[in-house]
Formats: sequence, C-alpha cells, structure tokens
Amino acid sequence: MSLLPFRSQLIADVGISFGDEGKGRLIPEVIEELRSTPAAVSVVFKVNGGSNSGHTAGGIRLNLLPAGVVEKSVPHLAIGAGVVADPRKILWEGRPLEKKGYAIFSRLVVDERTMVSDLSHRLLDLAWEDYRVNVLAEEPRGSTGRGITPAYQDETGQWQITFADFLGGPNFFARKLAARADRALRTIQHVCRVSPAAWDAFFEKLSAAETKANAEAIELGLFAKEEFDFQKFRGAEPFTLNVAELTRVYWEAGQQLRQNIGEVRELVLRELAAGRSIVGEFGQAYWLDKRHGFSPNVTASHTFTPEFFESAGVPVQPIHTFAVAKAYDTKVGTHTFITQMEDSLPICQKLKKLEFGVVTGRQRMVGWYDAVEKGDALRYGGYQDLMINKIDALTGADELLICIAYEDPNGRRYTHVPRNEAVRRVLKPVYTKHPGWAEDISGVRRFADLPKNAQRYTAAMVRTLVQIAYPDQLPATLPNLRYLGVGPQPSQLIKDVPSTAELLALA
Repeated sequence: MSLLPFRSQLIADVGISFGDEGKGRLIPEVIEELRSTPAAVSVVFKVNGGSNSGHTAGGIRLNLLPAGVVEKSVPHLAIGAGVVADPRKILWEGRPLEKKGYAIFSRLVVDERTMVSDLSHRLLDLAWEDYRVNVLAEEPRGSTGRGITPAYQDETGQWQITFADFLGGPNFFARKLAARADRALRTIQHVCRVSPAAWDAFFEKLSAAETKANAEAIELGLFAKEEFDFQKFRGAEPFTLNVAELTRVYWEAGQQLRQNIGEVRELVLRELAAGRSIVGEFGQAYWLDKRHGFSPNVTASHTFTPEFFESAGVPVQPIHTFAVAKAYDTKVGTHTFITQMEDSLPICQKLKKLEFGVVTGRQRMVGWYDAVEKGDALRYGGYQDLMINKIDALTGADELLICIAYEDPNGRRYTHVPRNEAVRRVLKPVYTKHPGWAEDISGVRRFADLPKNAQRYTAAMVRTLVQIAYPDQLPATLPNLRYLGVGPQPSQLIKDVPSTAELLALA
C-alpha cells in the first residue's frame, strides 16, 4: 500500500512498551518521507527525560541530543522545557559529533526553561539506590545513575535551576547551586545514611563510568582525561563538596552554551506557521511514565504524547503519533515481566545476545510480544501509525507466542493491564501460538516477499493489539503499521505493509 499522509505537522515518536524499542531509527525515516514536500521536517526536539535515555540513529548512539543530529537537512535541533540536562553532558556528546562532521551547536536550541542537572543530582541518585538496598533491604531499582529523578524532584519542590540562569550573572547562579549542594549533602548523610566508604565510592563510580563513556572523545583529543575525574569535586571531609570548583565548572559549561539558549516554543510556532513539520522524540516509553507506569520501575517524566505540548510550550492541537514497538518484549530492572521467556529456549538465548541497554549496558530480560500492554497503550495513549522493529531476530524459532490476556490463580482473565501491582505479580500469560520461519528475512524489502509465516505473525501482532484496544467495536480509522524493521540498518525496513484491515483479514 502507499504511505498515508501524516495528519499533522506535529509528529510524536513514542515507545509503547518499556523502552528500547528502536525509537531513534524512526526519526530519519520520517525526515526522508517528508524531505521533498513543503512540510519537510525543520525541527527535531527532545521532549522528556535526560541523559538516561539512549537512542541509536544512523549508527550514532545518543543520550541528550535528539536523533535529528544524523540528518544534516534538519536546520534545528532542540531540547524542550520538559528535559533535565547537564550542560557538561551536552558538550561531551556534541563535540565528538562535530568532529565527525555533524553540525550540532549551529543548529541546537536549549529551551531557557529546561532544568539544569548537575553532580549533586547524580550523587543523590546513587545515594537513594544505596538507601534502598542497604537500609530498606530491597532489591536495587536499577537506576542509570544519571541523576534524572532527583533533578525532577527539584522541579516539584520549586528548587529549579534552569538554563535561563546561565543568561544572568554568576553570583545568582552560585547561590542557587550552593543551596542545592547543601540540600543534597544533608539528604545523603542523614536521610539516606550513606557510609563514608560508599560516599567515596560514588566518585570513583562516576569517574569510571564517564571515562568509559567518553573514551572516544578523549582519544580524539577533544577532552583531557581529567575532564571526567569527579574526585576534584570532593570536599576535604566526607559528605562535603568543593562547591567553588563545582560552581566554576558548571558556570563555564553553561557559558559555552549561552548562544544556544532560547525559546523552543517560539521556534516551533514559527516553523508551524511556515508549513514545516516538527518531530518530538520521547525518551523511555508509555509504560515507564511516572504516573501511568508502575513505581518504582518508572522514569521521572511523562513519556507519551501529551508531554509534547508541555515540553514545546505550545497549545494543544492535532498531532500525529507514531507508536514504536519490537516484535518481542524486553525489560531492564525489577519489572514484573509476565511474558518473560524461559532462559532455556534457544530463541531466548539468541535474543539475549542482542539485548543490552544503550545507556547502562545492562542485560535486558527477554519476553514474548505482549499485546495486552500494547493494546492498552493504543486505547489510552492513542496513535495513528505503528513501527515494529526486529522481527528478523525471531527467525529460526519453531513457534512464536503472543500474549492476548492474563489469568490469575482463580482463573479470572484480564484483557487490560491491572493497576494493582500485587495482582500483576501473580498473573500468568494466555498465549496464542504461531508457526515460525527459517528463512533469512534481513534482505526483504517488500511485505509480499516475506515468508508466509512471517506475514501471518506480523498480522497477528497488529490484530491482537487492535482487538484488545477496541473489544466492543473497531473505530472507523485504525492505526496503520507504517514500517516493519527487518534489521538494524536504516535501509532494513519494509514500507509497503498492507492496510490494517487487510492484516486483520490475513491474521
């Protein structure tokens, strides 16, 4: 089928599972599709989260910067007001990309309302994890250690430092940062009850992590290794910081970005008025939303379409939402994982070799495609287009399963995700079974050229989530599977997937 036009100049890129769906690769496809039209994409902006979200686009791994980086035709890259951003991380990520030929700072706009995250947030992040494990004797939450939750806590506590503060004088910024550091240190010592040894280890951990993450920048000579040594911020005594050095380093980083600080809302309104398109790139995914997900296994921001308007700072209006998923499921952390595969299955062993977190490098848990979660994301989150990645990874499995319901010990079935976590933990999946295929599909570019079983499995994935979202009556307009990924490269996409009505008939 031919690709249907987008319903709006505003396009949201949203994950509908627990992250790691391949949202980054969607951005170049949307840009390419609109490139030769009057509504060409002129802004790609990061909507939420911070450096805790990892996206890969065009072979480039990104954290803070949006995936529009890889498309030189896009004149504006933006970081929205809903993001928490460490100015040093922007520089650490941007300069190596500039060295590789990508224009970053000539295109970048950081909203003046974007919150500044800093070392104190990262120390708090590690301290709360230490508290969870060593004081409460709970399982670790699996935080990225990037300080994202503590940074958002400053927002709800009305202690924000924003990028607008880099546009004023240094004394005002210094006072706010000193007060923030004092609050963090008192919390770490007296509330989290971190030991002096653990306190020292925090600095070692951060130094090691950032030195490793920025090894290429060091090798290119863009930064000295000392840039990533956090020991310089330690005070003379445990639970103290060298606040003067902390202030100096962060003020200088902010000043290097001074020319990039502006109003994303004005940029978006101007480009909309000119008839061009704006893509909002979300970190994390629907089921990690701080309100609609399951605490503590959530992020600290809002992770689906409504946050587009909050972060861009523009009025609510029609928007075209892309939902991105994989042909199976993965989770990282301590999530309840109803469809988790048995490790002994050959397909599970194969998938686990592919699945590691972009930011943390942690091994992801692997499970069967959960249509209940995705159906709820459609019913309550809404989207017009769907992108399903990594169907090629399932090649070789004799049998594939799709979860269409959950069942409790009493035999009661659930076709929507229960809110109560105690209920979720005792649920078992109800599966439909589908035959697999042995053929290599990584080179296929037309849906009709897929093995019949791969076609039917694709149709079944779409059918089940639609039926779960709309159990009583299907709406007149159904979401469309626009792209089907058959490999990690940008070219490994099938774009002629039949309409949803045709897929329902095929399934």
